[in-house]
Amino acid sequence: MSNPIFKKLESDSEYVNTAAYPQNSVMTVDGTLQITGVMGLVMAAAAYYTWSRFSLGYMDIATMLTGLGAIIGFVLALIISFAKIKYLVPFYAVCEGFFLGGISASFEASYPGIVSQAIAGTFAALFAMIILYRFKLITCTEKFRSTVITATITIAGVYLIDIIGRLIFHHSVPIINSASPAGLLVSVIIVIVAALNLILDFDFIEKGSQMMLPKDYEWFGAFGLMVTIVWLYVEILRLLAKLQRR
Repeated sequence: MSNPIFKKLESDSEYVNTAAYPQNSVMTVDGTLQITGVMGLVMAAAAYYTWSRFSLGYMDIATMLTGLGAIIGFVLALIISFAKIKYLVPFYAVCEGFFLGGISASFEASYPGIVSQAIAGTFAALFAMIILYRFKLITCTEKFRSTVITATITIAGVYLIDIIGRLIFHHSVPIINSASPAGLLVSVIIVIVAALNLILDFDFIEKGSQMMLPKDYEWFGAFGLMVTIVWLYVEILRLLAKLQRR
């Protein structure tokens, strides 16, 4: 859920003296996409390793990597968001890879073929958002931004309540886990909100380049884009699993 992160970076950028940076030391769209691509490969390699542990029957190792990846990845995301330490981004990619590899293998074991469908759905949503943004069919206005961020924070709050309920009271929030029509509708809405977050990501990257932010911001742009894509993939995975349970 990347957009609150971008909101903070944009507010910080108001205090950046762009004139102090030479032309080759500023943020660019191409530079951000290159870092995103490399980090994506790192994430995929880590995911494959965890997946292979599941496939070979090393369940203890695979489960440990999945759990640690989720926890450490979350902590690193908070640190990167607020402390803006670019050197932690590769470690975040590795942790998210471990996490994604584990949950993907688990879902695939229960619903064969679901992972390839989720990957295809994620890329389809990504390219659709690129087209909508590039041809200005969706414009990232302040109203649009505030609406998407509010929806994102609301979803995060519901998930937090669900996690607390599971850990303390051993009860979950039924509607976000149910395969009922209402549960499916909620999942569809969450997938749409996750996809719309990509518009905010694209807008930050483009505007950051236009504002000539320091080159380090390419790492934060790539990081935010990765956060959104990971979230989108997981939500599509959950939606497909609900559909197969019906």
